[in-house]
Amino acid sequence: MESRLAVSLMAVSLLASGSAFAQSTTAAGAVNGARTGGAVAGPVGEIVGGTVGAALGAAVEIPNAVITSVEGVRAPSVVVEEPVVIGEPLPPTVEVRPVPGYVDYRYAVVNNRRVIVEPRTRRVIRIIQ
Repeated sequence: MESRLAVSLMAVSLLASGSAFAQSTTAAGAVNGARTGGAVAGPVGEIVGGTVGAALGAAVEIPNAVITSVEGVRAPSVVVEEPVVIGEPLPPTVEVRPVPGYVDYRYAVVNNRRVIVEPRTRRVIRIIQ
């Protein structure tokens, strides 16, 4: 019974808080996972959800050097009418550029904000204010 509960909590934590985990911090993932797990199964859910959330947060964490290198590069901004949201792909009209020294990331400047994207899917994984 306990293993069923743990598996259920993990699944709910993964699905219910996917956008929160994409904020790219381990701490935020742990907090949001605990909140979701607690809402589903009480104190035990908080423990399991927090652990899963922290693990997912760490998995999507972007190295500071990537952010720093993107902040320092001059690139033209593209105006996009639809909102740019973490977890959603950029429109095909937006040119994504390689991050110097990091093949796992691309970036673009959209509506005067720099965004880091996953190269294969073009999904936004970080918005730099």
